[in-house]
Amino acid sequence: MSNQLFKTKPLHLLLKEADEGKSGLKKTLTATQLILLGVGAIIGAGLFVRTAAAAANNAGPSVTLGFVVAGLGCAFAGLCYAEFASMIPISGSAYTYSYATMGEFTAWVIGWDLVLEYALGAATVSIAWSEYLNKLLGYFNFQIPYEFCHSPMQVFRDSSGIVSRGIINLPALFIVIALSLLLIKGIRESSIFNSIVVITKVAIVVLFIVIGWSFIKPANHTPFIPPPGTFTDEQGVIHNFGGILGILGAAGVVFFAFIGFDAVSTAAQETKDPKRALPIGILGSLIVCTVLYILFAYVLTGVAGIEDFRHAGKEASVTYTIQTYMHGYGWLAKLVTVAVLAGFSSVILVMLYGQSRVFYTMSKDGLVPPVFSKIHPKFRTPYKSNILFLLFVGSFASFVPGDIVGDMTSIGTLFAFILVCAGIIILRKTHPEVKRQFKAPLVPLVPILGIITCGAMIYGLGWPNWTRLGIWMIIGFIFYFLYGIKKSKLRTPPDRL
Repeated sequence: MSNQLFKTKPLHLLLKEADEGKSGLKKTLTATQLILLGVGAIIGAGLFVRTAAAAANNAGPSVTLGFVVAGLGCAFAGLCYAEFASMIPISGSAYTYSYATMGEFTAWVIGWDLVLEYALGAATVSIAWSEYLNKLLGYFNFQIPYEFCHSPMQVFRDSSGIVSRGIINLPALFIVIALSLLLIKGIRESSIFNSIVVITKVAIVVLFIVIGWSFIKPANHTPFIPPPGTFTDEQGVIHNFGGILGILGAAGVVFFAFIGFDAVSTAAQETKDPKRALPIGILGSLIVCTVLYILFAYVLTGVAGIEDFRHAGKEASVTYTIQTYMHGYGWLAKLVTVAVLAGFSSVILVMLYGQSRVFYTMSKDGLVPPVFSKIHPKFRTPYKSNILFLLFVGSFASFVPGDIVGDMTSIGTLFAFILVCAGIIILRKTHPEVKRQFKAPLVPLVPILGIITCGAMIYGLGWPNWTRLGIWMIIGFIFYFLYGIKKSKLRTPPDRL
């Protein structure tokens, strides 16, 4: 039984799938489009929200160093992803790589884990999109009624004592439907939309960096690394603040800002020359975003102080900073709101895309029902998978508050990174003869450093998130042993499928 559970999928089968003809997914993406796809997934809530939160609760100005630490962890994992992508250009990301190196059961675990990252992440970001849409509409003296932009679990009492209860979050449902339909239409159309959104939000981020640089006050960066201590936030949560622990805590918080570059690898079967383009897309998007993050954090913490982030700005700290300290640039605050909406839109798009492609690959392997791998005859996209996840993500976005998920998206991603790093070490020993157009340097040192860095960030997320991940995995194990293990094409003869 144990031998069957950890049976690996032969590389020659994976490479055969990569050469699917007209029956497969349509190949339209270039290396440049992959970089934009990665940047689209990465720049979003993490940059505009998590930066200020990490500065307030963990590291002060040295949140910049937190981005460096998180970026290094992602770089180690990114190098491993790039080698896998150049060697096994198949949709499915870490799921496929695990199947080739550590066996079916491990692949199932990581595939189920990716559901957590992509589907619930998309739902959570769509709820945040709804909140910022209302903020943008507020500039034009218009607001969506509370009942129609919040879940039934949310209640609001205004200063007059009037209580409003949510009914359905219509804006969140709208953006999920719109982007799902765009994905059904085709990856080329989706990538064009994503490219426009990415250019818009990157331009606004660069504007903030360039204009804000002249408003930096040296006093806000002194001391750059605050002395070690603790800080208790308004919810009573105690954080390590300052010193090395503060920087590491900030790295764990801002790691959310890097989630998304791994989604590039899910586009393997829709990419022209994937063995060359995928490493460029993965590492290129990671480099672009890390540079922007470091500069953005340096400017933001220089223009405003820690107390501004803790008490006045909070989730809208970037807009607050511009309106309070960058006089004459109120228009930039409005543009930042547009950038946040654009950022959220592209993040949702890539998460919905990644989810459908992971399940497409798992369905091809027989581990989930065949409906997930049905290809549209005209658009050549896994449209039924897109529709099913539209219903799931849309329901979550409409009727559940965004804070339910918490850091589950981050812990799922970190877990995937660890397995990918371990997979590179295994595959170098078991299949040294396979051609690699890109090779991660200093193996096994780089993968080991990736495992250690990501493991440390998982440790920093705390036991509540470990518990939630455990419960999710138990549900996945039940599904696998009741369905997947019986329908697996790797172990089941074709006449019994």
